[in-house]
Amino acid sequence: MNLLSHRPLLVLAALAASVISAGLIVLLRPLLQRYALARPNARSSHVVPTPQGAGIAVIAATIGVACVHEAAADLQIPLVLFGATIFIAATGFVDDVRPIPVLPRLLLQAAAVAAVIFTAPADLRVVPAIPFALERAGLLFAGLWFVNLVNFMDGLDLITAAEVVPVSAAIVLVGWGGDLPLTPTIIAAALCGAMLGFAPFNRPVARVFLGDVGSLPIGLLLGWCLLELAWHRHIAAALLLPLYYLADATLTLLRRIARREPFWAAHRTHFYQRATDNGYAVIEVVTEVFALNIVLAVLALVSVWLSSVAADAVLLALGAAAVAWLLHRFSQRKISPASPRV
Repeated sequence: MNLLSHRPLLVLAALAASVISAGLIVLLRPLLQRYALARPNARSSHVVPTPQGAGIAVIAATIGVACVHEAAADLQIPLVLFGATIFIAATGFVDDVRPIPVLPRLLLQAAAVAAVIFTAPADLRVVPAIPFALERAGLLFAGLWFVNLVNFMDGLDLITAAEVVPVSAAIVLVGWGGDLPLTPTIIAAALCGAMLGFAPFNRPVARVFLGDVGSLPIGLLLGWCLLELAWHRHIAAALLLPLYYLADATLTLLRRIARREPFWAAHRTHFYQRATDNGYAVIEVVTEVFALNIVLAVLALVSVWLSSVAADAVLLALGAAAVAWLLHRFSQRKISPASPRV
């Protein structure tokens, strides 16, 4: 397939998804205000009741635009991917309205991830040296973790947009350069646009939240796009793009397990949440996360263009160092310029 001829479709996909997402949010917000209020509690980052569920608009715009472009460009988008996305969004919606116990919730999420992983063509491999069944089982675990960490990290105004927009935009650029098939490239473009349409409503102080109905399917779609990168031999890029989210969520989970805390329970001890407790304004945290993700996106693109094992090792080390620096910064109390230094 000649990707050059389809480049205008990528721009149209992003623009259309942005407009549709914003329009649906405007239409849905009165209903969400009435029926889906997220009330603040001890673990919340917001202080006033805020409607949640704008993820309905983001996912509807993403899937709708992708379906239209599938017909226009004769794409082969896996129907099971859309089915699993709708299923996990419905699970999130139910959990938003009436919380589902942890184990059934994980089983439902695992079913959606498994449907995507185990129906993928058998010739798509990340590490061919590993037995096929073991690799697919590992991808199931990784996919389930990724879906949940996107949900866990959606705890601050605009932070999910600050993550998803640079990551999905970088995936689009990889496809734009012909290093990724059109199907994941179109989906990434639609998701990027839909999140841009959502962003004005979620900037501090947010007027609406994604809710689990948005964060879970966003995690599934974004995770699938990153997996497509890995399946097409861009493993370093697939790791670099979500590296901040992976590090923050995973280190927080390990720390809670080490302290024998109920790690499955809601909390506000992620590094980005600790940053707000340490004196950083929400917009400062989001801006720094966004800037870091731009850096990671550049490193990922360089990795794709150089296509060198040695370069990948260097770029991963640089990305890890940048992430470690920001996590350390967030974990320290901010010193005001006017405060005396001892």
